Amino acid sequence: MFNAQASIETPQSATITASQGQHDAVSVENIAGSGRFVVVCEHASNHVPPQFGNLGLSPDELQRHIAWDPGALGVSRVLAHSLDATLVFCNVSRLIIDCNRDPAMSDAMPLTSEGTAIPGNQAIAAADRDWRVDEVYKPFHATLAGVLAHKRAQAPVALIGMHSFTPVYNGSTRPWHIGILFDRDRSLASPLLSALRADASLVVGENQPYSPDDRVYHTLDRHAQALGEASVMIEIRNDLLATSQAQAAWGERLGAIIAAM
Repeated sequence: MFNAQASIETPQSATITASQGQHDAVSVENIAGSGRFVVVCEHASNHVPPQFGNLGLSPDELQRHIAWDPGALGVSRVLAHSLDATLVFCNVSRLIIDCNRDPAMSDAMPLTSEGTAIPGNQAIAAADRDWRVDEVYKPFHATLAGVLAHKRAQAPVALIGMHSFTPVYNGSTRPWHIGILFDRDRSLASPLLSALRADASLVVGENQPYSPDDRVYHTLDRHAQALGEASVMIEIRNDLLATSQAQAAWGERLGAIIAAM
């Protein structure tokens, strides 16, 4: 079982400590960073705790976007490094519970994803549902809230959500290389969109391939927008993140743009 007590442990890192050999629910890197940004990556991992038996899915299926956002953590790490920002990421697959969804919503523990049935989610017992919330969702959000409070005590803070998306979704090809998502606050989104659109080779989506209407802004709204702080979500097409070099290039590119802002 994960230890659900979230805390900042050292100047360099903060984690939910694992027991019984299982993965941590959440990790924090560079808590001592001097940058005003915090980078959050809810879909960093495709790890399924062993008691769930891979949810009845094959290893190949767990490599797909249904289980995580491939490449997003690599970009997040480079971006955070370039901005001397703190990085918070989840170490559990979104198929167990999507930390970027309200747990009360049906897609927080999906029955199907991108046309694939998730056998282990078809009839979740109340105790298992509570475990997912108590041992993954709550520690993740408690840790993120603690990190942001720690940073706010030093200077104003802004939150960047990092994700990746599939080139084809439900049979439809997605032309965007990158999408910038925002809700009521455009203070980060507008300069990001302008800088990216200055490159004629890029197809840049504005609230594409998702928007807050798709309920993808849960974390950013809860921890930043609802508190009057700046936030933005970045989505990169995952075929452009197939290698560590590609992830680093995007992280450095975004870091240079945001640093200039």
